[in-house]
Amino acid sequence: MRSSDHADHEETTPTPRRRVAGSVDEELEELARRAKAGDAAALDALLRRIQPEVLRRCSRFLPYRQDAEEACQDALLRVARKIDSFKGDSLFTTWLYTVVSNSARQTYRSMKRRSAEFPTEAERMPHQSDPRTTSVIAGSRIDLLEALDQLEKDRPNLVAPLVLRDLCQMDYNEIASELNLALGTVKSRIHQGRKHVRKSLAVT
Repeated sequence: MRSSDHADHEETTPTPRRRVAGSVDEELEELARRAKAGDAAALDALLRRIQPEVLRRCSRFLPYRQDAEEACQDALLRVARKIDSFKGDSLFTTWLYTVVSNSARQTYRSMKRRSAEFPTEAERMPHQSDPRTTSVIAGSRIDLLEALDQLEKDRPNLVAPLVLRDLCQMDYNEIASELNLALGTVKSRIHQGRKHVRKSLAVT
């Protein structure tokens, strides 16, 4: 067995925070820096600029468009309220994708709660499809969100690396930088997270 496959094998030296090689939208990064510094006009421009990409990424988590739009609005609000928490020692897009993944998963949890609280709403209006009920039971991405919730209960340290890699499609080095973990630790946690998720999906 390779050492990276062992659940308890993790490197202890974090990957230094750095800009990951590749295409960088310098204009977007500059808007983020100005917004962080308190420039309201820059923040407005930043939110308009990222909205289509945020919606697209929320749709990777939530297949029903209305749910994705709700998650998108939540993510944009979080960006507006928490832009000062963006440290600036990694790319803004890296920080943004973490915000997006958290918003999408929180929207899913809220959606489930509302569906549980009003289980007969769709029955009262049979001619209309209830997006909350429909999206909760449909699609492999919803099954994956259920599996991720279970993973968070069992092995919470595995969730963020797995989500950032498999749903946000971030580079391993970028994930290591964002989470301040060693590259080997990131790969190990993703490997273990995938094993746990596959096991959960196999029994659903």
